[in-house]
Amino acid sequence: MLLDVALVGCAVTSDYHPTTVEMPQQWNVDPADKAPVAQSAIAWWTMFHDAELDSLIERAVRANLDVQLARTRLLEVRKQFGIASANVTPSLNATASYSRDKESKNAPAPLMVDRTGAIETPGQSENLFQAGLDASWEIDIFGGQRRAIEGARAAVEVSAFECEDVIISLLAEVSRNYIELRTTQRAIAMASENMSTRNELATLVSARYAGGMAPYGDVARAKLLARQAAAEIPPLESRYQNAVNRLGTLLGLWPGALASELKAPASIPRASPDFSAGLPSDLLRQRPDILRAERNIAVTSARLGVATADLYPRFSLNGTAGLASVSARDFFSAGSLLWKIGPTLTWPILRRGQIVATIEVRNLQQQEALIEYRKIILVALEEADNAIGAYDQQKNRYVSLSAAVSESAEALSMSRSRYTGGMADFREVLDASILRSVSETELLQSDRDVALALVALYKAVGGGWNATSLGAQTDPFDSAVPCGATPAEGKQPCSSSP
Repeated sequence: MLLDVALVGCAVTSDYHPTTVEMPQQWNVDPADKAPVAQSAIAWWTMFHDAELDSLIERAVRANLDVQLARTRLLEVRKQFGIASANVTPSLNATASYSRDKESKNAPAPLMVDRTGAIETPGQSENLFQAGLDASWEIDIFGGQRRAIEGARAAVEVSAFECEDVIISLLAEVSRNYIELRTTQRAIAMASENMSTRNELATLVSARYAGGMAPYGDVARAKLLARQAAAEIPPLESRYQNAVNRLGTLLGLWPGALASELKAPASIPRASPDFSAGLPSDLLRQRPDILRAERNIAVTSARLGVATADLYPRFSLNGTAGLASVSARDFFSAGSLLWKIGPTLTWPILRRGQIVATIEVRNLQQQEALIEYRKIILVALEEADNAIGAYDQQKNRYVSLSAAVSESAEALSMSRSRYTGGMADFREVLDASILRSVSETELLQSDRDVALALVALYKAVGGGWNATSLGAQTDPFDSAVPCGATPAEGKQPCSSSP
């Protein structure tokens, strides 16, 4: 009868089912692009068509220390799941021992009879040889062990999604810093060109002043503009150096390790074709933080089941079989055989108050996980909706600024011609020069902002981060992280494998 109950079993808590959350049918901001969002089969960063960015991302996923740490933690949790799974199987221990003892002659002792039937005299020494097997098996009648395994499995999934969340953040961080680096390179070039142009203008004004055709105030203002342009370069160079160092750190390299690789100027990455963010419900299966929060509810549900099972008795089958003899000569004879088998019941009756309090705590933890899940979804919807609107607005702004740059360049050319011909005051040239510089700077920043908005959009919707084209797959965590890096490669060495 006991075996029948063990085979059928029952659980004191119901099975966990994923939580359903009502999602809006469409975004608050209607995206201008109607193409479907890139799913997991498309690596979004490849839409920039920048081979250097592709290379940086692939190397970062392999070498970034935060990713390695997350992978190692996932490997640790998987091993813990193996430990939890092993608890449901019977345990078997082998024992062997030898002892020689002597009882006190003056202390009370039971009447002992030797193998011949003679009564032994107290205080004699004797040997004892023993060997055997001890087996035990806790029968999971009320589902406590099953819930423990479910919780361990859900914890593995939580850790896996945490690792994936680290990866998607890394992809966005590498992309943002690379875009900032290319923007700064272009800003340095523009500042240098602007400085040269203003120096030429200052030379022109000085020549007109020497010929009595311009007041000295115009010379002073022209030189001031040239100095202001020169003063813009050092902060840009510092920002460029910071971006190079940051990218090196993200790739697990020493500061400056990428300086020679990234030295050659390149344009700011631009994505093509355009795309939209899909449906709000796509977030539930694309964003790792949402998937992690849902799995965390499963963990708390399983822990509640484990705590509830402690209210009920535990049944175990225990058995012992072995050999025992005072003489090594007949140790393996039939007379040395001993065995014992039988069920055991344990019931923590006097700990009921503690167990009930633990159940209440686990119940509150489950409610907290559910609230956190809904909060993460709400924040994700906000981020995605904001990112959709920002991307569309940045594209519209770029179009307007492009036209403004063309008009400001034309205005500067006309004002310089008028000034050279004596038909305009130098203030007109000064205003046109400042206007062109401002419009070009704003266009450069807008070009950067469009690219950054695209990165933010993909990060917000959680799409494309686990693409098959990525050099390192999303689940390569069955081995420890290698530590073969050397300082010559620009990487920090490690002394041992984790």
